[in-house]
Amino acid sequence: MFVTWQQSADCLSLDGQWARAEGEAQVEQDAAADSAAARLVGSFLERRREQIAQRWADEPLFRTVFTVSRDEAVEASKAVVDALSAVAVTGRLEDIEAPGFRAVRDQLGRMVASRARSGFTSAQIADEVAGLRGSVTELMRGEFPDPAAPDAKDCVLSLALLMGTLRLVVMETALSAGEELIARQRQQLLEVATPVIKLWEGVVAVPLIGTLDSARSQVVMESLLNAVVSEQARYAILDITGVPTVDTLVAQHLMKTVAAARLMGAECIVSGIRPAIAQTIVHLGIDLGTVLTHAGLADALAYALERQGIEVSPRATAGAGRL
Repeated sequence: MFVTWQQSADCLSLDGQWARAEGEAQVEQDAAADSAAARLVGSFLERRREQIAQRWADEPLFRTVFTVSRDEAVEASKAVVDALSAVAVTGRLEDIEAPGFRAVRDQLGRMVASRARSGFTSAQIADEVAGLRGSVTELMRGEFPDPAAPDAKDCVLSLALLMGTLRLVVMETALSAGEELIARQRQQLLEVATPVIKLWEGVVAVPLIGTLDSARSQVVMESLLNAVVSEQARYAILDITGVPTVDTLVAQHLMKTVAAARLMGAECIVSGIRPAIAQTIVHLGIDLGTVLTHAGLADALAYALERQGIEVSPRATAGAGRL
């Protein structure tokens, strides 16, 4: 019997189709098994909520954070168990954005912050979360007469995936909390680095030191305008003696601050124009014609006092006028 080339090709095509069909059927079976295991895990967490919470309350993650009473640690543990149960029921065991985690993100954030203040790193905190897995896995295995049975293994695997996702959620929360802390500290440093000083009645000054970028310029403007209002200042001095270079961007920031101060009813004076900075401004073609400038802070203060009709003269010495 002779088999044509076309017949061979048809046979191979049918074999491929059967293989794909079998593969798809296997994938569907695995997905159904995973979904069933996830639901069993959710039911287990709900049913054994009290026992799990009692065990977790003695773990370092909860015990060292909730130090007022053990009941507080138990209630916090129950909240986490409820969140895990809600996630498991949906089958989204590996999704850190699962809705079930939303209810405990704030609590986890406070716990992470507390451990961080105690000197623990994100990795160490994540290890403490991983330590919760042992006690709950032991309870899970006790649910099955034969812990080695396929159903038991599937449930333990699903529980491991869920606890791994909880660990990722905690790490993400720790990183977010760290970023927020850095942002707050950066803002505080900017505010400290741009103090507003009252030099005289109706005269305030901002001594600038270091690079003037967009973020710092915004802080300078807000601080200066607030001082103009609170001190009822008629003159505001921006001293740039400590600014290493003045480029087009820095000049724009200065011009905006001057314009904002004028809108608040204060005349703004820029002082600290050194020879090198003056040459740079000329070379760049920056127009500061509408801005009142002085070489030094003392000159700017003398101008402001003079405009207010205040004359400052040296104090006479004890021997002055004697023969």
